[in-house]
Amino acid sequence: MAYRTLNPYTEKTIQEFADHTDGEVEAALAKANALYHLSWSKGDIAPRLAVLDKLASLLTNNSDKLARTMALEMGKPVSQGQKEVALCASIARFYAAKSAELLEPQLIASDVGEAWVEYHPIGVLLAVEPWNFPIYQLTRVVAPAIAIGNPIVFKHASIVPQCAALFENLVRQAGAPSGAVTNLYVSSTKIAELLADPRIQGVALTGSEGAGSKVGARASEMLKKSTLELGGSDVFVVLDDADIAKAVQAGISARLANAGQVCIGAKRFVVQRAVAEKFVDAFVSGMKNAAMGDPMAPETVLGPMSSEAALIDLDRQVEAAVKSGAQVLAGGKRAERTGFFYEPTVLAGITKENPAYYQEFFGPVAQIFVVDDDDAVVDLANDSPFGLGGSIFSSDIKRARSLASRIETGMVFINTPTTSRAELPFGGIKRSGYGRELGDVGLKEFANRKLVVVSKG
Repeated sequence: MAYRTLNPYTEKTIQEFADHTDGEVEAALAKANALYHLSWSKGDIAPRLAVLDKLASLLTNNSDKLARTMALEMGKPVSQGQKEVALCASIARFYAAKSAELLEPQLIASDVGEAWVEYHPIGVLLAVEPWNFPIYQLTRVVAPAIAIGNPIVFKHASIVPQCAALFENLVRQAGAPSGAVTNLYVSSTKIAELLADPRIQGVALTGSEGAGSKVGARASEMLKKSTLELGGSDVFVVLDDADIAKAVQAGISARLANAGQVCIGAKRFVVQRAVAEKFVDAFVSGMKNAAMGDPMAPETVLGPMSSEAALIDLDRQVEAAVKSGAQVLAGGKRAERTGFFYEPTVLAGITKENPAYYQEFFGPVAQIFVVDDDDAVVDLANDSPFGLGGSIFSSDIKRARSLASRIETGMVFINTPTTSRAELPFGGIKRSGYGRELGDVGLKEFANRKLVVVSKG
């Protein structure tokens, strides 16, 4: 797909962008590789951390511009875009403040002698990023790469070219040298060629299972390190002792944020029978009354979906679920208005025989499941090909912690929707991918953990 800005609210094309030529791609790789072999990558960390500190300020100062560009290109309400930018600034600031300490050599007790592990960059990285969080997805890969000294080239989604260019420009304004971070407008087929290039030493991808499977296989073939953050079908568990009003409010937000196009968005609402009627009635009412409209308007809760293709795919998926027995409690169809809007939808009665049971709904569609006890919560939560995040609402923290430990997923949040913070490692298991981003772990995913030993003798 060609790079273009198509406003999902007006359904009008704003601007198209040409792919970078083979010569431009080669020049970008050459610059990045040359930078890796200079002192900027392998020398004093302070200049790199200064870039991140300046980037945090630039992100904050350009929050409105970035949020409006996201709204223009992929439909995110500006209020949500501003929160995304604030998170990005906090990530840059975290790595600026903490990386020197986190990358200190780690001592190891050994009978051989004095031993320690040092952390060094490995070379040029490739990032393949999606459209749903256009600035955040880049920041959480680029910030640790800058901190440790890995130059990075990135291919962003074809529907957010202006976001991609804006981000690269801000990194350069922050003082990063040419080659440190480079935006490439290239096709998906070009990724396979890039992964074969010996100058590329690793790849980070956030995206669909299909894209992850192809990129992961190619990286493995080329003996390159990869991290994959893929889809999710996260549970939102409401136990019989939960604060129902709080759970309802959190659930609506967790399902409708970013028009439901969130990998860690609440998708399977698992509610215990004793409180099911109370929760479902309030939840359905709240979903029906969500403010749908112009993503540029501050009061908008639900903006359009990112593209017509995404809207059509979701509509077909819901239709198939209903044909297989799902009950529609709210919504269930495209909104009758201009723009790629889908009505806030609640489905119930989904059995294991329904294909929807094992699918991810990447849009404003919630599935309701009613269970009897805690064991049933765990059984249903774990009966999924995905394992990214999840939430548990309960007034008994000990009980919730016990359940959190039994759920097979990369992250569990108690009494709050699944979210992201700079210091918290982010990632999943099963078909949700592997590896972690953010936190100490994310900083060291693409590091040479070099062992040095001094013999006792």
